[in-house]
Amino acid sequence: QVQLVESGGGLVQSGGSLRLSCAASGRTFSDYAMGWFRRAPGKDPEFVAVISWTDDISYNTGSVKGRFTISRDNAKNTVYLQMNSLKRDDMAVYYCAARLRFLRPRLYDNDYWGQGTQVTVSS
Repeated sequence: QVQLVESGGGLVQSGGSLRLSCAASGRTFSDYAMGWFRRAPGKDPEFVAVISWTDDISYNTGSVKGRFTISRDNAKNTVYLQMNSLKRDDMAVYYCAARLRFLRPRLYDNDYWGQGTQVTVSS
């Protein structure tokens, strides 16, 4: 059974940092694109970042580029999201997703996704 399990969320002050992890199990993900989405209260999920199976990286340039860094460790079947200079606008549930070769821009169009981890940013 394939599972994606996010961790690392929590409460942080504005300007602070968090590192999210997504541990994948049930198969090897080295040929999968893996990424992060987030959903703020009352809004649809928003694409945050993706790392392809060839390690190409893209970010939601409008909101997170320069502050967030995505990376992966194929030996651990894990993808990370380092989030720096957090703002109140970053507060959301963060979801990990995976899809063979290329990630789709909508969370639920991908092959797998996790249950999410809450990120709360206080002012």
